[in-house]
Amino acid sequence: MTSTDTPAPSSVPVGVDPNRASIARVYDAALGGKDNYQIDREIIGQVRQHAPEVQDTAQDNRNWLIRAVRFLVQEARVPQLIDCGSGLPTSENVHQVVARTNRDAKVVYIDNDPVVFAHAQALLDESGSVDTYFAQADIYKPDEVYAHDTIQHHIDLGEPVGLIHSSTMHHYPGEDYAELMAAWIDPLPSGSWVALSHFLDPETPELTALARRMEEIFTNSPMGSGYFRTRAQIRSMMPGLEIIEPQPGMAADVVPCAQWWPDGPKVRPLNQCQQVVGAIVGRKP
Repeated sequence: MTSTDTPAPSSVPVGVDPNRASIARVYDAALGGKDNYQIDREIIGQVRQHAPEVQDTAQDNRNWLIRAVRFLVQEARVPQLIDCGSGLPTSENVHQVVARTNRDAKVVYIDNDPVVFAHAQALLDESGSVDTYFAQADIYKPDEVYAHDTIQHHIDLGEPVGLIHSSTMHHYPGEDYAELMAAWIDPLPSGSWVALSHFLDPETPELTALARRMEEIFTNSPMGSGYFRTRAQIRSMMPGLEIIEPQPGMAADVVPCAQWWPDGPKVRPLNQCQQVVGAIVGRKP
């Protein structure tokens, strides 16, 4: 089965329908945002019954994204970023992080939810500080994304690219997730970077039980997706890449988002919800 044969949540955008849960709105609700409906909040409420600190899962992922963008632009010096499944604007957004790090870099957001598009257009109209664009496209169809006019006009595949998949691939239901990511990575030139975060099954009895219970709620909810995969499965989505160490002395592998180059020392142990969302970053040789 190819990636285009597998139905994915993004294939039928939810838009403003208050009777259908939206991936973007559920994430917004988990972050404590206001751009969501009752149906979205109910999903987070159900998860919270079994994982009271689920907001930490979302917050750790968002904080990791900000750190990863800083790394890509400031340290890796990539001149252009593609942010897949950008979701609803929150604090901070990718282009805002880029603007205070390297104003010469450019950002292209990819999402096909019309509500996300409307919010993004309003936000971009106000930015003006860094070259930022939005392409309405299905992130689970990379061939179509690369062929999109916005990508064709604003992304130079002769120069390194920073590709971001933050909390996107765990909404993809197919078993060909590694092949799908390969289709994203193959067109990227040497020197490009890929940053990926994903729901994680740490493969310990207690945490696996939590991950599978959260997965059951997410996938059987009106949202219909949210799969927890093991480190090996997540690593398989980074074919041919040189994985960067998440901290000095740590193995180059998937780690909880909170452990990927934190801004300062951790003085408290991670709670269970913080241990079931992972991140990995790699460079294409």
